[in-house]
Amino acid sequence: MFKRLIDWHLEKWRHHKYRKPLLLRGARQVGKTHAVRQLGKRFNRLIEINFELAKDARLIFEKDLRPERILRELAVYAGSKIIPGETLLFFDEIQEAPQAIIALRYFYEHIPELHVIAAGSLFDFALEKVGLPVGRVSSMYMYPMSFMEYLVASGNTVAVEAILGNDQRSAFSEPIHQSLMNLVGEYLAIGGMPEAVAKWVEEKNPLEAFQVQHNLIASYRQDFEKYATKTQMEFVETLFRQIPHMTGEEFQYKNIHGEFRKRELAPCLDLLCKANVVHKIHHSAGNGIPLGAEVNTEWFKLILVDVALCQAALGFDLSTWFSQPGNEFVNRGSVAEAFVGQELLCYSHPHQKADLYFWKRQARSSTAEVDFLYEYNREILPIEVKSGDGRTLKSMQMFLEAHPNTACGIRFSSQNFSQWAKIDSRPLYDVCSLAHEEQRAALESLVLP
Repeated sequence: MFKRLIDWHLEKWRHHKYRKPLLLRGARQVGKTHAVRQLGKRFNRLIEINFELAKDARLIFEKDLRPERILRELAVYAGSKIIPGETLLFFDEIQEAPQAIIALRYFYEHIPELHVIAAGSLFDFALEKVGLPVGRVSSMYMYPMSFMEYLVASGNTVAVEAILGNDQRSAFSEPIHQSLMNLVGEYLAIGGMPEAVAKWVEEKNPLEAFQVQHNLIASYRQDFEKYATKTQMEFVETLFRQIPHMTGEEFQYKNIHGEFRKRELAPCLDLLCKANVVHKIHHSAGNGIPLGAEVNTEWFKLILVDVALCQAALGFDLSTWFSQPGNEFVNRGSVAEAFVGQELLCYSHPHQKADLYFWKRQARSSTAEVDFLYEYNREILPIEVKSGDGRTLKSMQMFLEAHPNTACGIRFSSQNFSQWAKIDSRPLYDVCSLAHEEQRAALESLVLP
């Protein structure tokens, strides 16, 4: 059993006085079902209906949407009583039963004391057909396991305590710093997909985890036919295959190899984003909050759902992260950037769909690009990711000069903590220091007995 950040939030939801039915959203295989089952252990009963496996169960919702009748029939179907306040009712793969999505609002209105959670890896596609019961349900978003969750799962709780306890961002002694960086390298090889992590923890054989990664890539490909039309399949497959090669770069449709046009590829890229397999990093001018108010939709970068899956898709030898982590940090700068992006998503507020942003300036005399812009404590933080020493931060300096109200910038790299002028340098293992307030509490819960 792995402790996850989402556990803290689900427990808080369980006790909330004005709780609403909950939609747990995220890509396939990030751990949604497991998280709900763990929560279910705190109830007298867990009633789980998987609409992908039990297709006949959706018929219970076809007659009408009266929640009292639905509960009676679900109890008969499951062979167990459903008692509000004592039972957790879990609808998995709810996108297969659109009427069940609509029914959630009536559970809230008529039986508010009932705990109801719905999940589905392709849930957003179903919303196009039935819509979201606005104001009647709440959402939480899940991502692969963060680096801190990985450390706890792999038995490195002391490392988590050391990182979280370093509130002053003081430099660690060099042996401790190198040990923590080696763990980052280990994470970059294994990734944050729970099944791959479980294989590594159980077997301590990275080859077993690598096989899981390739199986997950295959399962994502198998999902294409569930949300892409026959004419779109070739475009979706091509994008999925080529996007990993473009990590860290501004995405341009013309760089997709083949006889393809933007009007064919753009809708298919949207499908991959909607399935949460790919995340966009939007361009923002960064002049104020919210960052999304100044988005240039023509400029964006992309990262795959998990940094290790991305490398597996590229055919990288991931075992070198164990044998030569220092060299790999220097040689794979785009991987370090994707890692920071993934971490920022993991530590974002789970009740809101997180968006990532970057900044870019194009001028005749010079160009500049900052890897991420991040909203933290109502301020904008420019973030640069450097794979090696990263001593030159010209783009960061340009951003700070162009945005004088920005207090400081942050550099994440393989180097220890340090600070100079308006730039705060932090090691890659410290991205969790940018966790939002509630996520900070969830992080601390990871190391509680």
